[in-house]
Amino acid sequence: QVQLEESGGGLVQAGGSLRLSCLASGSIFRISIMGWYRQAPGKQRELVAGITRDFTTNYTDSVKGRFTISRDNAKNTVYLQMNSLKPEDTAVYYCNLKSPSGIDSWGKGTLVIVPS
Repeated sequence: QVQLEESGGGLVQAGGSLRLSCLASGSIFRISIMGWYRQAPGKQRELVAGITRDFTTNYTDSVKGRFTISRDNAKNTVYLQMNSLKPEDTAVYYCNLKSPSGIDSWGKGTLVIVPS
């Protein structure tokens, strides 16, 4: 089983920036699709950004132009650079790994708070 550990969350004022990191254990990171999801209070978990093994990225519309997902296969780490943060970005952010063999792993999440 793959272990995922997120870090980098915190409280930031509107307009500020944060960079989330997710470190994966094991050797399948480089062949896996990595994603960042978030869940705000009272809402369903949603995909924020994803990156494939060949570095193709996708974003939910609300973060396009503000967030950037990237990966470093040498460090088994995926990042989410979040700029121009808004109160509606407040949520617990989760890292997800999906491998070609069907492994689907989640981290425990990191909390991002952007006060209004």
